[in-house]
Amino acid sequence: MGVLILTMACEKGGELVEIPSDIIENIDEQDIALDPQIKNDPLPPTEYKFTRNGISTVFYSGQTARLKMAGELYLAFSNSSKTEADLLAMFNEGIGFKDDSLNSSGKNIGSKVAASSYASSTVKPQIQAFITRVVNDVFPYYNNDASEGVAGKYTDPGGKTVHIDGKGFEMNQIFTKSLIGALVADQIINGYLWRGKLDAGSNIADNDNLVFSYTSPGASQNNVTQMEHYWDEGFGYLYGEDNPYSPKVSNGVLLAKYLGKGDLPVLDKEIYNAFKLGRAAIVAREYELRDKQAKNIKEGLSKVIGFRAATYLRSGAINIENKLWANVFHALSEGYGLILSLQFTMKEDGKPYFDNTEVNKMLSDLEKGNGFWSRTATELNAMADKIDQVTGLNTTGI
Repeated sequence: MGVLILTMACEKGGELVEIPSDIIENIDEQDIALDPQIKNDPLPPTEYKFTRNGISTVFYSGQTARLKMAGELYLAFSNSSKTEADLLAMFNEGIGFKDDSLNSSGKNIGSKVAASSYASSTVKPQIQAFITRVVNDVFPYYNNDASEGVAGKYTDPGGKTVHIDGKGFEMNQIFTKSLIGALVADQIINGYLWRGKLDAGSNIADNDNLVFSYTSPGASQNNVTQMEHYWDEGFGYLYGEDNPYSPKVSNGVLLAKYLGKGDLPVLDKEIYNAFKLGRAAIVAREYELRDKQAKNIKEGLSKVIGFRAATYLRSGAINIENKLWANVFHALSEGYGLILSLQFTMKEDGKPYFDNTEVNKMLSDLEKGNGFWSRTATELNAMADKIDQVTGLNTTGI
């Protein structure tokens, strides 16, 4: 394999590093936006494609399965024939899905929710309680007429219909948007791209010396290092339902869907490039470069969550003023789940935008009284302003 010798901006003493030319391209060959602080780093490969002896070393079937499970659970939250046992089996045991390949995958969502060492132990019970709530407080009244304090179906003059509990909570939205942080962001930010996991045990030495721990599909023996596979699994939580070579990041119901909306211009391209360059850096044994890309990914994905949490609050405020209450309930339910997700974000200083206590205070403020029925545009905009201030984003006028 031919190599391209580059002097890396992140290295000490101008040390020369060998980087395979078919993995990382010369910076002069393309013009792709990256963090200005690392503009002198090499550019990522064209695709998220990494092979060894002609066989791909990239696989993340477990992540794909969990993303698909989330999609089916989202639909099940709108199926009033489902029992609590049905939904809990899907969530915790990974069974009961229409897609039979999911039932036999050996995977589940519940064991991965708020599973990092950084996550509060209160979060999984909080999310699991949404299952109890939809079954007990929404399903029995699914087609009744909803009103303040009364669960059922509510339709706006414009025709939008939501199925809510007595506080206006649309539980399928709250559940799903909570998984954006508690499943996807936590697994990527606090799990697979966390330096403590990537470098755990002998991972650095094993990666340096090509000590393989995993066998990729199509290989007859181990051909993937632990560090490579961990990075790929982080990639899989975002792109697991997409084409890894030309992702549109809009599939599924979790974080990829919202990254794909393009709220923050070119961020989707920057995150994909960072994943590619970080993986290439692992192959090249360039761990400082890897860590820069991990940081870019974490901060970028956090911005998506922060942006959407604030914009859904503002959407709720606008719809209150327009007296479109089905739209209010829908927007605030999405906002509620994304506010819960804020505790799984990461700022430049390594801390989340809001910690568990701060998040739960905001959720309590949304739920007090008769919940969304009791909210005012003024208080929702004030909460959005607070999120903007912490995230450094500006969602006014959105």
